[in-house]
Amino acid sequence: MKIRILSDRMMQENTYIYYDEKTLDAIVVDPALNIKEEKDFISQKKLNVKYIMLTHSHADHIGDVIELKDFTKAKVLANINEKELLNDANKNLSSQFFPRKIEFEADIYVNEGDQIEIGQNIISFINTPGHTKGGMCIQCGNDLFTGDTLFNGSIGRTDLYSGDYEQILNSLKKLSKLDDNIVIYPGHGPSSTIGEEKRNNEYMKLVLR
Repeated sequence: MKIRILSDRMMQENTYIYYDEKTLDAIVVDPALNIKEEKDFISQKKLNVKYIMLTHSHADHIGDVIELKDFTKAKVLANINEKELLNDANKNLSSQFFPRKIEFEADIYVNEGDQIEIGQNIISFINTPGHTKGGMCIQCGNDLFTGDTLFNGSIGRTDLYSGDYEQILNSLKKLSKLDDNIVIYPGHGPSSTIGEEKRNNEYMKLVLR
């Protein structure tokens, strides 16, 4: 699988286009604030975007979902516990970020243990609440999209609606049990590995004691 990373200038949010080079089947993870670049890359590569997958539903991660869905006809996928935020512009913060409210239902709601096929690859989901109650990580082989659960050197904030510091520590503990070589692709900032975060991220160190 190949990854194209698009980072917006305002929020430094990472949109990921993740695709199978052989079949050209693709997913887009957390599309926001990069719609022209998303459309251009998808068209240039002639990708068949099957799913728009959300690690969580804050405005800076869902801003392009509706327009991208219309462009690609992809199905929107989110965690079952994120339904409330997707349907409430005040709780997902889009009423504060954008001139328009963003509220929608996902086409597919998943839970930990569910799997989706993309090309010749299996994508699975890990429930990682704490930043939001329906936060999740998306895994395919050695790649892990961590949203705002785990950053390079830090974690997402827990003081917004449905955030919980104890829950995010439990989620970090779960992630710490994954293979050290797994590459993490966070919602903001540069990539890292699970092993690197266990060595250098003070929040990860807390759950290893």
